[in-house]
Amino acid sequence: MNFLEERITKDGIVKEGNVLKVDSFLNHQMDVALLDQLGQAFYERFKDKGITKILTIEASGIAIACSAARYFGVPVVFAKKSKSINIDGDMYVAEVESFTHKNKNNVIVSKKFLRPGDRVLIIDDFLANGCALQGLISITESACASVEGIGIAIEKGFQHGGRVIRNLGYDLYSAAIVEEMNAENGTIVFREQN
Repeated sequence: MNFLEERITKDGIVKEGNVLKVDSFLNHQMDVALLDQLGQAFYERFKDKGITKILTIEASGIAIACSAARYFGVPVVFAKKSKSINIDGDMYVAEVESFTHKNKNNVIVSKKFLRPGDRVLIIDDFLANGCALQGLISITESACASVEGIGIAIEKGFQHGGRVIRNLGYDLYSAAIVEEMNAENGTIVFREQN
């Protein structure tokens, strides 16, 4: 069992509807040492890919992406879920559906921060159905940049997102893959990984 699986087992809470709450250490209150371990794990996996940018989506992926960016020495760009008055110029836009929030958002990235030729590592906290990832992949490809890898903290292996993304040929690494979970007794089973 790796460091993230151990922490999920210790502090994660399984709720009805295939919801795994990790808000005590990952996406509300954040354990900075754990985030650093995730950043280092993503670096070790993708360090030979020539990464020039890390791309994520607000809000929960930002802290993980920043931890990884320290190791890569590159900037983090995050797709915003709403346009504000301080975003100007041309933008890339993709529609994404959130499994957790059960809604759709147009996410936007300013064209000045994602350029042709960028070698992008996409990072996010969860992978369920893969909609957010597909939106970030679409934005990256619209920028004539390349997706060199995808790093996910927690993948719900019993949902189809990971399979879809891998079948599209992307190098996807998830620090923990939940194979099954049971809200009645709180058990979580992880997929064996090398």
